[in-house]
Amino acid sequence: MHIDVLTLFPEVFPGPLGESVIGRAARRDLATVSAVDLRKWASDARGTVDDKPYGGGPGMLMMAEPLAAAVETLRKPETLVVLTSPRGEVFNQSLALELAKESHIVLICGHYEGVDQRAIDQLVDREISLGDFVLSSGVIPAMAICDAVIRLLPGVLGDDESSKGESHMDSLLEYPQYTRPPVFRGAQVPPVLLSGDHGKIEAFRREEMERITRERRPDLWEKYLSGNSRKGFEK
Repeated sequence: MHIDVLTLFPEVFPGPLGESVIGRAARRDLATVSAVDLRKWASDARGTVDDKPYGGGPGMLMMAEPLAAAVETLRKPETLVVLTSPRGEVFNQSLALELAKESHIVLICGHYEGVDQRAIDQLVDREISLGDFVLSSGVIPAMAICDAVIRLLPGVLGDDESSKGESHMDSLLEYPQYTRPPVFRGAQVPPVLLSGDHGKIEAFRREEMERITRERRPDLWEKYLSGNSRKGFEK
């Protein structure tokens, strides 16, 4: 996979994407992220890529012309163009799994008060939001999307089973985990985890995932129940 991040602040990359799991993926050529300066496609020497909105209003808008020139330069037949936007569909693990199937993504970082709608209509395949809040730019959402997607690619985590029990897989939150020592300040590791009985361990972890999700995220719990109901299961 290759991700081109189209931004006004290319200097902040790779940032955390150059470290840990994602950094190792890049060094092993499993996935690469390139920060691309949108100002390269400005039509003047000042690198202007924004202007005042027609009809008035606060702030500035990203102009359609530089965005179109940039996307059309980077786009390939298989490219998916994504815009970070507070109006977009909320990013979640299911969407990360969808994006992980792509081979090339152009990820446009929204800035200022937004983007000329004509650019969105003509260039963008999907708009994605991190949640119901507003950030000063799309750089942080872009990094979060890159991280969440790249770690799902085959071979990135080393053990492809690693992601299957994580939070939000199958609409459940992750089970609690423990390591040495077996007793810490009077608190013991649940005995079942020391039993060596893999069937009981798996059942215990599933029960804990369900319990934690039910208690902490009723919305996810309802989604989980609904999904199981469609599959013919009863909870």
